[in-house]
Amino acid sequence: MSDFTKPLEDIASELKDYVDVRVDDIRLRAVRGLTITVSKLLSLILILGVTTSLLLALSFGLTLLLGSWIGSYGGAAMIVAGLLAVILVILFIVKDKPFRGTFVKLFIKLFFDEKEELPVDPES
Repeated sequence: MSDFTKPLEDIASELKDYVDVRVDDIRLRAVRGLTITVSKLLSLILILGVTTSLLLALSFGLTLLLGSWIGSYGGAAMIVAGLLAVILVILFIVKDKPFRGTFVKLFIKLFFDEKEELPVDPES
């Protein structure tokens, strides 16, 4: 009778080992994906901070330059604010095209390995 249950015990043991390996694989993939995502997010925050500081300095410099040319710093500040508002409206109008495709491709690359079949076409 014990010879009959021996293969079942082996199968149960192998099944437990298989489940443990799969859980470890899922954990490693999650850690890898989160690590890459957090590093990309932190680098994006750093780039946005530097870009914001650069735009602030350029706007301030342009305001001072225009103010000295036209004789009114308040008027120059309004001109620069209007220019930035126009740029903001343009970015708002075309926001989907440059950003959505870029982020979809980025997240597909982050969470799915190259060797795995992708669930969706990143070009669509």
